[in-house]
Amino acid sequence: MTPTSLRAGAHLAVRTIAVPDIDNLLALLPADGGFSWVSGPVGAQSGVVGWGEVTRAEFVGAERFSRAARWWSAWCEHIHGEQPVAFSSFAFAVSEETSVVVVPQFVLRRSDGATTLTVVAPNTDVEDLLLATARDLPSMVHTAHGLTNITWHEGSVPVDAWQTSVDEAVSRIGRGELDKVVLARDIVARSDQPIHIGALLQRLNDAFPECWTFSVDGLVGATPELLVRRQGSHVTSRVLAGTVRRSSNSDRDDELAAALLGSDKDQEEHAYAVESVASALAKHCTDLVVPEQPFVLQLANVQHLATDVTGELASTVTALALAAALHPTAAVCGTPTERALATITELEGMQRGRYCGPVGWIDPDGNGEFGIALRCAQVEDDSFMSLRLYAGCGIVAGSKSEAEVAESQNKFAAMKNALT
Repeated sequence: MTPTSLRAGAHLAVRTIAVPDIDNLLALLPADGGFSWVSGPVGAQSGVVGWGEVTRAEFVGAERFSRAARWWSAWCEHIHGEQPVAFSSFAFAVSEETSVVVVPQFVLRRSDGATTLTVVAPNTDVEDLLLATARDLPSMVHTAHGLTNITWHEGSVPVDAWQTSVDEAVSRIGRGELDKVVLARDIVARSDQPIHIGALLQRLNDAFPECWTFSVDGLVGATPELLVRRQGSHVTSRVLAGTVRRSSNSDRDDELAAALLGSDKDQEEHAYAVESVASALAKHCTDLVVPEQPFVLQLANVQHLATDVTGELASTVTALALAAALHPTAAVCGTPTERALATITELEGMQRGRYCGPVGWIDPDGNGEFGIALRCAQVEDDSFMSLRLYAGCGIVAGSKSEAEVAESQNKFAAMKNALT
């Protein structure tokens, strides 16, 4: 359904009703991708999707998180009825791309096999619009559109130059200047026709149901890394660091997983990431549970060392504030943080934009979920015919530049396969 225009000065209301269950939320998203935060396979999905735009706010600089929190709190004070949801995506670095918070007009949420529809509209229109949209939902469901013809183009830095940067980072680590740094690279996909982003999201979810398929303001992907989830007083964060490819043979996969668990290089990289998350959460949580050993998370194309950290909030800290406290983790930056950030600025050779930044949703009570924007792409222009793909690798003392290139290619595969 096309969003109604929201009259200037209109008193907005939020209404929610239960609707017949929709087991593929992503199948309702339009060509521009709308908004999404969905995990699980079709039939067992949970999460939230939205489309249309009631309002948006953009933020830059070091205060982007706090300014976003203040704007969201102030906006919610003027809303009548039930609770709206906002989607947000934040720039990785202080000086880079604009961060954004967007309130969709239409939101579908699914949990435990039940689906609800929420509409934000002027007080005088909201009930009629809610009922009309609920009636139209079955006709909005569509199957994934066919694939387009994609050509691939070099990103900001040639591969050999990026390898040189990796070698220089390893040298600095060897000299004791820092312990770990994450270096990323990009490639560009160009299509001969507009890419249907809603369909792309469906294909990502089909391939990676254990990830969170996200779409916020042209940043789309399927991230395996949950930066933070706040549900009431309970907090969860999933840390990933240390990666090996998947094979077509299950026995070989088991061997690769065992090698990953036994790798000093990967265990060191993972330990830095877990320590950075646990340290940040300890400032806000009690009863913090940090497992001593990681487990292996198997995705369609790669395997990761993973650790789930949980705790109980000691005060009323919001999901957005927790995301701000956690960002950037060692998993996407390095350690020590400031030295790693300086090294990224000097050696990486590209603008990350919102890649590796927090992405997810929030509600007025402070609940929400944020992932780290990984395995993702940024829509380059309004034609939807060009996407910039990103992948990063954790560099520690034992890193080899050739292996890091291979790891980045494995990470690009998530989006490349969904496109081609």
